[in-house]
Amino acid sequence: MLSRLGALLQEAVGAREPSIDLLEAFVEHWKGITNYYIESTDENTPAKKTDIPWRLKQMLDILVYEEKQQAAAGEAGPCLEYLLQHKILETLCTLGKAEYPPGMRQQVLQFFSKVLAQVQHPLLHYLSVHRPVQKLLRLGGTVPGSLTEKEEVQFTTVLCSKIQQDPALLTYILEGKKTVGRKEASREATALPREAAGIKNEEQPHSKAPDRGAWGARALSTQLPAETEQPDGGTGESNLITSLIGLCKSKKGRVALKAQENLLLLVSVASQAAATYLVQSSPCCPAIVEHLCQLYQSLPSFLDPADIAALEGVSWRLPSAPSDEASFPGKETLAAFLGWFDYCDHLITEAHTVVSDALAKSVAEKLFVEILQPQLLHVSEQSVLTSTALLTAMLRQLRSPALLREAVAFLLGTDQQPAAPEDSPHTLGGHLVRHCDHLSDEISIATLRLFEELLQKPHEQIVHSLILCHLEGRPYVARGSPEPESYEDTLDLEEDPYFTDGFLDSGFQHSMKPPPAPVTNPDGKTAVTEIVNSFLCLVPEEAKTSAFLEETGYDTYVHDAYGLFQECSSRVAPWGWPPAPTPLDPHEPERPFFEGHFLRMLFDRMSRILEQPYSLNLQVTSVLSRLALFPHPLIHEYLLDPYINLAPGCRSLFSVLVRVIGDLMQRIQRVPQFPGKLLLVRRQLMGQVPGEQLDHQTLLQGVVVLEEFCKELAAIAFVKFPPHGPHLRLSEPSEGHV
Repeated sequence: MLSRLGALLQEAVGAREPSIDLLEAFVEHWKGITNYYIESTDENTPAKKTDIPWRLKQMLDILVYEEKQQAAAGEAGPCLEYLLQHKILETLCTLGKAEYPPGMRQQVLQFFSKVLAQVQHPLLHYLSVHRPVQKLLRLGGTVPGSLTEKEEVQFTTVLCSKIQQDPALLTYILEGKKTVGRKEASREATALPREAAGIKNEEQPHSKAPDRGAWGARALSTQLPAETEQPDGGTGESNLITSLIGLCKSKKGRVALKAQENLLLLVSVASQAAATYLVQSSPCCPAIVEHLCQLYQSLPSFLDPADIAALEGVSWRLPSAPSDEASFPGKETLAAFLGWFDYCDHLITEAHTVVSDALAKSVAEKLFVEILQPQLLHVSEQSVLTSTALLTAMLRQLRSPALLREAVAFLLGTDQQPAAPEDSPHTLGGHLVRHCDHLSDEISIATLRLFEELLQKPHEQIVHSLILCHLEGRPYVARGSPEPESYEDTLDLEEDPYFTDGFLDSGFQHSMKPPPAPVTNPDGKTAVTEIVNSFLCLVPEEAKTSAFLEETGYDTYVHDAYGLFQECSSRVAPWGWPPAPTPLDPHEPERPFFEGHFLRMLFDRMSRILEQPYSLNLQVTSVLSRLALFPHPLIHEYLLDPYINLAPGCRSLFSVLVRVIGDLMQRIQRVPQFPGKLLLVRRQLMGQVPGEQLDHQTLLQGVVVLEEFCKELAAIAFVKFPPHGPHLRLSEPSEGHV
């Protein structure tokens, strides 16, 4: 097209210079557009049915062709100079704002986008370019459902790509700075009086046109003086940001997605100065977070936590909920919120560090602290339940380190000192730990899920605040006492109130006989085979049912635990945890040990496993399993070593389980036909037989969970320290021994 245009122009003018003819043609097309407004009387003819689109296309082709013919690269040709000096873009912006003829704004947006994209000469530094660009941005992006959304998003795409190439342009488009070069500034300054006089003289002959023409002449000559005289940094200071945010809310999926990609391009500018300006002098972060908060507050209050937990796979690129999932009231609203939260998280990940930190702090302050925290601490159980489930869903989607850091500080605070038993909660996390032992089982389950999700996040303070700060120094190990000669000495079963003489004479004595003294490795650690056998043999044969069913053996847990342990080890590898616990000083005096509010709550819950609902027991054991997977020597020793010599008054996970087994053996005697009922309940839980209400059902379900949990702990211990060397061998011996 351009070559044909050049050939035709050269043929028409003969020996004259092509540049002169190009300028004449360019001016002629521009006059054709201005004459339309002077001569036309039809207000209803759409712009696309006039010759305006064709003339704008010819002007664009001339500009591009002229630039290719320029001998000296980087210099503006006569046509481009005419465009700049006669403020053609300013005039077009005015015509687009008037939306006359109908659809003119669409034509102007397309022309701006193509000129900025196809003309290689830097344009946005010029005042006569970035000022109309700002005005044009203010015309759209604020009203959802605009007819020009497609053109608006194309326009912002060009602007964001230009800013990505030259971050210094950011302040020109947002703030409206003067031109950077004296040459451009002086050129424009000298051109403006001449241009104004030229337009006036050229349009004088048409003063006798009809009323519509008179209006057109006035529009072309006045050029919106109030706007052109507006100082820099006025109302249009941040129009690109607000335009993009508005387009992100579009109901048209492609428009919204493209606007989000453009905003992502904008916040990832490499320039420190541009990023700082974006944070300090634009509403970028507040606008993004405000939309997030609006979406959260639009969520219905009746959302079911189970529905919230089940809605997965929502991302900012696919914000609508997956169609293959069951529908529920509020699903689309929830998907929109989680999609935008995922987008914020992605922005924080990809943005410049300055923008990333500011946006993460804004999310924490406006959403977490101002909105979520009051709901989590509310007296209404429904409010606590819904907000806890929503926070869990957000944690599940959270990936950015900066936002994770803010979330951890929001939940656990910044003080990592161990708590005392009598301390009242001084952080939100302390209150949430109490919610794990709430009178409402639903709130307890939802909050336990929240902590399980939190424990899977790659942030060392989580494990340190909840667990490790209480275990440091190993105060749970008895000081100055000789090692027991046998494991029986460490249990003191005869002194335990659960293990009475009558109980030991009741026929279960053989089942509860303590295992032999542990075998230790040269480094002093208990052999993993002893640990595994201790957990596998903990539940007596009379209370086991998995042997009667397939696919419930210990080897299944080994396979699952291996994958989870590898994932956990990879996540914590950068934290530099020691391979073994620090040896104890036998002369160091004992100090009081408190396992911390989190472990105390879990141990208390575990001690009531025979009295709690099945779903609650599953969640408690799931959290404990997550903890046991951490490859820290103190966590392994305290949670998985049955043979540690506990200090007086201390309890470990194994000692809690031993007491539960003692309680179980007493309860079994009061349940007629216990083995048959227990097997029936297991089959009900597996869906093999219809569910029917039985006497002692809660107890029987608790026994099933207890058996499976002991196998899971054995498998975790095995994969953490495999007895056959560093590589796991997955062909395991039969259940009950290793």
